Amino acid sequence: MAIIDRLDDIERVLSDARTIAVLGAHDDLARPAGYVPDYLHRKGYTIYPVNPMKVGMTLWGQPVRATLAELSEPIDMVDVFRRSSDVAGHLDDLLAMAPLPKVVWLQLGIRNDAVAAALVARGIEVVQDRCTYADHRLLGLPAK
Repeated sequence: MAIIDRLDDIERVLSDARTIAVLGAHDDLARPAGYVPDYLHRKGYTIYPVNPMKVGMTLWGQPVRATLAELSEPIDMVDVFRRSSDVAGHLDDLLAMAPLPKVVWLQLGIRNDAVAAALVARGIEVVQDRCTYADHRLLGLPAK
């Protein structure tokens, strides 16, 4: 597994994924953590929102979970909408997922090389500082 930055690998990741846990999901569609997963949901991905401040809400047809540990479904990708400085605080939660996600995607402006290295060491592919929405549109990928 590796850190992914080539467009053909990005295309593979987005094409292969079906289930996406959105860490930091938001109900405000004016915010990236709202409109990006909304777009992905409209494109046919199953979105599992994770945000302890939004528990009790339903977003994209799923109840909002407080932590990744509450997900019982296998997750293909975790899409992270947290500050770079906060990402390390989620490493244990990411590595405790069973099964492990195939990919952890740190959204545009988010980068943490130490966390990325730890995830890769456990066999998880990592994308850093890229936007799933922008890349999906750039590649012209069809709906699922």
